[in-house]
Amino acid sequence: MSVSKLSLTRSIAMLSTISSSLLILNKPLTRALRFPIPNLPLATNPRGLSSLSTAAISNNAGGGRTGALSPAPVTEDLQKIDVNPPKGTRDFPPEDMRLRSWLFFNFREVSRLFGFEEVDFPVLESEALFVRKAGEEIRDQLYCFEDRGNRRVALRPELTPSLARLVIQKGKSLSLPLKWFAVGQCWRYERMTRGRRREHYQWNMDIIGVPEVTAEAELISAIVTFFKRLGITASDVGFKVSSRKVLQEVLRRYSIPEALFGKVCIIIDKIEKLPLAEIKKELESVGVLEEAIEQLLQVLSIKSLTELEEILGDSGEAVADLKQLFSLADKFGYSEWIQFDASIVRGLAYYTGIVFEGFDRGGKLRAICGGGRYDRLLSTFGGDDIPACGFGFGDAVIIELLKEKGLLPELGLQVENIVCALDPGLQGAAATVATILREKGQSVDLVLESKPLKWVFKRASRINANRLILVGDSEWQKGMVGVKILSTGEQQEIKLDELD
Repeated sequence: MSVSKLSLTRSIAMLSTISSSLLILNKPLTRALRFPIPNLPLATNPRGLSSLSTAAISNNAGGGRTGALSPAPVTEDLQKIDVNPPKGTRDFPPEDMRLRSWLFFNFREVSRLFGFEEVDFPVLESEALFVRKAGEEIRDQLYCFEDRGNRRVALRPELTPSLARLVIQKGKSLSLPLKWFAVGQCWRYERMTRGRRREHYQWNMDIIGVPEVTAEAELISAIVTFFKRLGITASDVGFKVSSRKVLQEVLRRYSIPEALFGKVCIIIDKIEKLPLAEIKKELESVGVLEEAIEQLLQVLSIKSLTELEEILGDSGEAVADLKQLFSLADKFGYSEWIQFDASIVRGLAYYTGIVFEGFDRGGKLRAICGGGRYDRLLSTFGGDDIPACGFGFGDAVIIELLKEKGLLPELGLQVENIVCALDPGLQGAAATVATILREKGQSVDLVLESKPLKWVFKRASRINANRLILVGDSEWQKGMVGVKILSTGEQQEIKLDELD
């Protein structure tokens, strides 16, 4: 063998060793990604490994750090990771993110129109903030755990307790009334149905410090305004309205202890989900007498405020509050949207007065939104009670409704300019053009690679660009760029300092 051939052979062997070692060094990354590795039989001298590289691996078989060529241990039972998000949660790729941003914009815009200020709270709260509302089903739905400081914490299942905590924290530094809104992510471990997930985003609007029913009327008006902005009408959606005080008056007539009120509300809240016999059985199990159950169910079947007044009389707070709300609804201009339904009590124990739910008149979806008055929530957390009311409006059900009604907007990517260099040497010039336009507030998609014009035009079409700006050598030497209006095909050269 000649010297040159021997040298070439050794070079190939060394390259093979380096290549093999790089593959070995890369195995920890492969293992972290958990891609499947087929269980193939191992040859005594695998193809692609020189005798030198094989010896290098064999010499390090005893373990220990000997240098950069040390191989990683072979693992044969690796499995591919599940690339889906955890059950009940969602990814938001660009097209879904555009829809979410559009929805949140409308949440925020309606809140602005009504003079509300935006707030937010930690997604992770003390578990006690939610557990203190003893007896509620929500206790079984918490994502909760003990952190490294041995503190019990939970992902928030709703926003209202966090709001109450913040109001107590700020104390007398706050000037009442407060009109606050929030758009935040909430977590509940519960059975999933259409429009119900284990994580969702929720729009809350709350009024703190107003005891009159005018506050509830204002909140319902805000939701109606939101529906109208999206093209939803009173024939699509309605509001069922009642008062917790109706239930209280019935229970008081039969000397049922106040302590049972929360439990009874939770059971009654299931009235559209469970057979009537099951509702009766659950009421009996918490200590409600049979006679009281019959009277209670009779009242809860009432759908007319006039009929309710005949049974309870007109002297109670429940009837007076409801009559005022319906009068205000007429003044606000949404009387066709609301109806009385005594069975609406809402499941959360902290409600004390007017309660309401937005519902799909087609009957295909669960409650769209809901809220009411919660005048005694703050004392649950050790604060002084302040009159308050609010609502929660999830993002999942409304999207289902918009799909059902054909009202989802088309929200394609929209970029004002696409800038492309016609020569690789002009990439810096194209970056200059992009910077000039961005500093003037215009969106720019800068082509970062050398691409044929056919590709650039396809890209411009996909991102719905208004203009194509081409940076060519001859134009750039004159301090100009080529500008093509893509909607008309009009093309011209424009001086750089006149580009806007």
